Amino acid sequence: MSASTTPPIPGEPRKESLIEYPCDFPVKVMGARVDGFAETMAQIAQQFDPNFNPATIEMRPSKAGNYLSVTLTVRATSREQLDNLYRALTGHPMVKVAL
Repeated sequence: MSASTTPPIPGEPRKESLIEYPCDFPVKVMGARVDGFAETMAQIAQQFDPNFNPATIEMRPSKAGNYLSVTLTVRATSREQLDNLYRALTGHPMVKVAL
């Protein structure tokens, strides 16, 4: 059973999220290793966290060098913000996976 389908325990307040906001939240994004991938992901992150610093991006190429993984650490202020960020990332044609 996932946390969203677990019935509440009588006498305990229901917690909507395990994340306490605001917080720094890492998002790993993977895509083909092409020019502009990291910069494009940074632009998307800045839409949801105006103070996002592209200099903080961590990059790691795949073993064969065909793919690139970037970690974007954003300042998360709400679940809605994170959900919208994930939707924007996964909907982008350069992105294969966002975790």
